[in-house]
Amino acid sequence: MTDGVLVLAATPIGDVADASPAMVAALVEADVIAAEDTRRLRDLLRRLGVETSARVVSYFDGNEASRVGVLMDALRSGERVVVATDAGMPAVSDPGFRIVQAAIEEGIRVTAVPGPSAVLTALAISGLPTDRFCFEGFVSRKPGERRRALAALAREPRTMVFFEAPHRLADFLVDARDALGEERPAAVCRELTKTYEEVVRGGLGELAQWATGEVRGEITVVVAGASGPAVSAADAVAEVLARVEEGERLKPAVAEVAAAAGLGKNELYEAALAARRESR
Repeated sequence: MTDGVLVLAATPIGDVADASPAMVAALVEADVIAAEDTRRLRDLLRRLGVETSARVVSYFDGNEASRVGVLMDALRSGERVVVATDAGMPAVSDPGFRIVQAAIEEGIRVTAVPGPSAVLTALAISGLPTDRFCFEGFVSRKPGERRRALAALAREPRTMVFFEAPHRLADFLVDARDALGEERPAAVCRELTKTYEEVVRGGLGELAQWATGEVRGEITVVVAGASGPAVSAADAVAEVLARVEEGERLKPAVAEVAAAAGLGKNELYEAALAARRESR
């Protein structure tokens, strides 16, 4: 086995005071630092008051695949390569996964310097259940794919954690409201550990309305899992059709049944329409 070591170094998600001595030592002692943004890395070193003699190379989503070969050459030659993203743990919705895979395949040691995590920080302060949770990261920016992804999570019983860009937050919350129900408890965590940290808690409907204003900063959204017995799509369609036969309008019936069952409103509406056409 080569003496090279790959180190994933978690960097502060906001407050530089959260930087651990181990993280500082990792940056100082590195032979190579693969940085998501080389300017931010140098600014972090400046704020920490430390210097490093490491070779600093850029390593971001756009060049991650092409950089793996360069970093693997350094590891094979016995160098200590540290991966540092802009904030938080590398490979968690950030570059890092490809070089980890490549290093493991060649038997090179992979280790990590633990540190701040937006996922766990938001989960802990959300006020939602923490015993079981899942991390969904960034859902698709394409509306149709985003709605389908959220609809697939309608019956997920675990607390869910998402990342979202501020300019897409309002659309995300509207789609989450439609898929999971407007009363589903959630928390929008903004600028965690920074000067203007803010946590807004409420039902998805309430949060969707709040987000219509300007929202800035790094966003983590925590959403409660589904509760109560699962309702199949077929049962939900049957309930909608029964309500319509009793004189209720289709869209309000779909909205109420979808919210109660934890199903996607749009998907239930289309299924109900199809069932009505088949019955004629």
